Amino acid sequence: MRRVSAAIAIAAAGFWALSGAAIAQSAPDKIKIGYAISKTGPFTGGASITTLPVYELWVKEVNAAGGIKIGDKRVPIEVVEYDDRSNSEEAIKAIERLASQDKVDFILPPWSTGLNLAVGPILNRLGYPHLAVTTNTNRAPELAKRWPNASFWLGLPADISVEMVAVLSKLRADGKIGPTVAMIGVSDQFGIELTTAARDAFAKAGFKLAYDKSYPAGSQDMQPMLKDAMAANPDVFVSFSYPPDTLAVTDAAKVLGFNPKVFFTGVGTAFPLFKQRFGANAEGVMGIGGWNADSPLLKDYLARHKAGVGREPDRWANPVTFASLQALQQAIERVGLDRAAVVKELQSGTFDTIIGKVKLEGGLLKDVWAVGQWQSGEFYGVAPSTKDGARAPVVPKPAWGP
Repeated sequence: MRRVSAAIAIAAAGFWALSGAAIAQSAPDKIKIGYAISKTGPFTGGASITTLPVYELWVKEVNAAGGIKIGDKRVPIEVVEYDDRSNSEEAIKAIERLASQDKVDFILPPWSTGLNLAVGPILNRLGYPHLAVTTNTNRAPELAKRWPNASFWLGLPADISVEMVAVLSKLRADGKIGPTVAMIGVSDQFGIELTTAARDAFAKAGFKLAYDKSYPAGSQDMQPMLKDAMAANPDVFVSFSYPPDTLAVTDAAKVLGFNPKVFFTGVGTAFPLFKQRFGANAEGVMGIGGWNADSPLLKDYLARHKAGVGREPDRWANPVTFASLQALQQAIERVGLDRAAVVKELQSGTFDTIIGKVKLEGGLLKDVWAVGQWQSGEFYGVAPSTKDGARAPVVPKPAWGP
């Protein structure tokens, strides 16, 4: 029996040695990763702040470390990129090209809810993992079932609205604000879903929606809407807007002297550009997102991002995007380049990231920030209030200065 056991052990050792050698020999010289991103068109601002610099920083750091580890070998990343021109048809064409002509190993997602929803069926059909980070839709649970390759990382519009209204309800209970709200929203998928969810949440919480207006994407002059909102004399102003609109709305409010006790805007409020543009006037402005600015992991990431990109990251989707890439890398290192195996690992595994331990539930990351606020030059997470690093909101917002 001892001889048999020894023989089995020797055979097993030989098998694993051969397997390791086979893995090392089968590891490619490079891993091709492609993406189509908005380098031109109306989505350029969001993509150039939230998504593209994260892709570039991640690739730079991974390759500086020798690459992604496949077996015992580190394999560098080669990037293939296209401009989707902020257009869903261009994004779809680029995805097809990346898969069929460039034959990339993995495809990273575009920026925005609309473009991710447009390419979702294609990525699923082609069998690529779809890290739909900048997608914010209440259909995410349903889409995660329809597109099993997809994962959603920013929570749901309904969750954002519920958390926002929970913050406002406490402020009202504390006597800091009244019940009157004015709301505007961009009339595309993002704005429609968030305003619809907020409308329901406001009604359930007993707030009075005194002004409720949508506007077409790409609108330049926000003053007419702001004047009408101001006439409603609201305690709370909410704008579900894209980055250029968020800046324009805030500019218009300053010019008009529109200074409600709560001023909530986004997407774009969490961008460093917002702080640079408005300086001390950013103080007290609330918006979607946030992060734990006291986290050592995020402090380290902030320093690396500033050094590698030349500017600060945004405080919402940017760190989550980087975390999704860390999860992708760890999944590849655990199971190799088999895309189906990588999808399975992403959906079931636990990953160490800059935002902490990450584990998807039904294709969704649920432990995410919904509301943040600029306080003392930093965009702190405010809600959910149970998250590590959450700050109490400062209300009323200081009056606009020069």
